[in-house]
Amino acid sequence: MVLLARTTPLEEVNKASEGLSLFFIDFDKNAPGLELKRIKKMGGRAIDANEVFFDGYEVPTDTLIGEEGQGFKIVLHGMNAERCLLAGEALGLGYAALKRASTYARDRIVFNRPIGQNQGIQHPLASAYMHLEAAKLATYHAARLYDASVHDSSITQHAIGVACNSAKYLAAEAAFTACERSVLCMGGMGYAAEYHVERYLRECFVPRIAPVSREMIMNFVGEKVLGLPRSY
Repeated sequence: MVLLARTTPLEEVNKASEGLSLFFIDFDKNAPGLELKRIKKMGGRAIDANEVFFDGYEVPTDTLIGEEGQGFKIVLHGMNAERCLLAGEALGLGYAALKRASTYARDRIVFNRPIGQNQGIQHPLASAYMHLEAAKLATYHAARLYDASVHDSSITQHAIGVACNSAKYLAAEAAFTACERSVLCMGGMGYAAEYHVERYLRECFVPRIAPVSREMIMNFVGEKVLGLPRSY
């Protein structure tokens, strides 16, 4: 596992984010000083989540990633790739929900006409689709910028952070709206497990809050892009 640990005492650094180092360690569940407790989750069950407790656990020095004390900066850079990943996850959920809702709206006949013929059903789904398309472009832009930065030194980490945070925010919001409208347009059947849309809606909470919340993304853009005073 990748472990972020403090290697310089807190009283010897200027900020709490300093003095942290990153390690790539063998995750031996039977080793002394390590305890795991599985966390029950509402969504994202394909990968289990655990509380991890370290008490006297030995970490070899040769497992250090990068420079000592620079672990937090490395984590922040790695989170940009994760933001692109979560944006892609969100987009997939949104498109899947719209596909289910559109199929249902074509097949569901009420008063001798498909409910999808009604603009009250059609317009919310169409609007959600266009927002997903816009968020997809933002996600592609962020991913290209992240990849290009490996060879292009003119691309700053700040620019990558802005693009990846924006993509993750827009994709998560667009996906949640798509799932929410799909549930509503399908009426009571939107909550039926056989259509999966209610599951997509629950899964949308993951990209909305991870790795940081939507509020923290707006704080970042407000402060680092718009030059506003720090609000938290």
